[in-house]
Amino acid sequence: MADRFGDSLKGPQNAPRTPKKDSGVLVIGLGRFGSAIAATLDRLGQDVLAVERNPELVAQWAGRVALVEADAANPEALEQLGAREFPVAVVGVGSYLEASVLITGNLVDIGVPQIWAKAVSNEHARILQRIGAHHVVLPEADAGARVAHLVSGKLLDYIEVEDGFTIVKMRPPKETQGFTLAQSKVRERYGVTVIGVKSPGIDFVYATPETRLSQNDLIIVSGHADLLERFAARP
Repeated sequence: MADRFGDSLKGPQNAPRTPKKDSGVLVIGLGRFGSAIAATLDRLGQDVLAVERNPELVAQWAGRVALVEADAANPEALEQLGAREFPVAVVGVGSYLEASVLITGNLVDIGVPQIWAKAVSNEHARILQRIGAHHVVLPEADAGARVAHLVSGKLLDYIEVEDGFTIVKMRPPKETQGFTLAQSKVRERYGVTVIGVKSPGIDFVYATPETRLSQNDLIIVSGHADLLERFAARP
């Protein structure tokens, strides 16, 4: 049985370790999105404190990540768990619009420096941005756009960073095969930059002007999405 810290707060739930608040990440909501973030950060050795109000999810995740059972829509609960001491907070509650807005607003009010929030629609995203979320993520829309790029061309992986700047994984076009990057003048001709190359049986290497591309290489390329699409469409 967890100790009681207040009417809206229980915890921690058999936490594997106590997070350092001044350098940790506060993850609110342990649905698919929030739990994936919390588990991945914990696996990477980051200090994480998860907050969840659903007792079933609390029981499911107890002992796997540092966890507190609380209603983060209640400002007093956030104060009790020391939310203002965390430099980064992630609001993984997206399906319940009112809770998402209330939690994000509470974090803004207490001055959390970096707030990441999940949205389920463009309208939801605009509301979160207006009330002060620093970063808004639309997981389903982002995943759909990424898959569309992958199935429509020769790209093997696609990550849009911001404002159209994108990083992709692809095979080198035929006209670049057998030539160094200096010889093929990829950046001058196509406006994109080859960052690195993975050849079969060889570790990944960062690209230089002397890097020679082969048919079976995988290349990592950065640039504007439109330019990358054109480059990938080359035969």
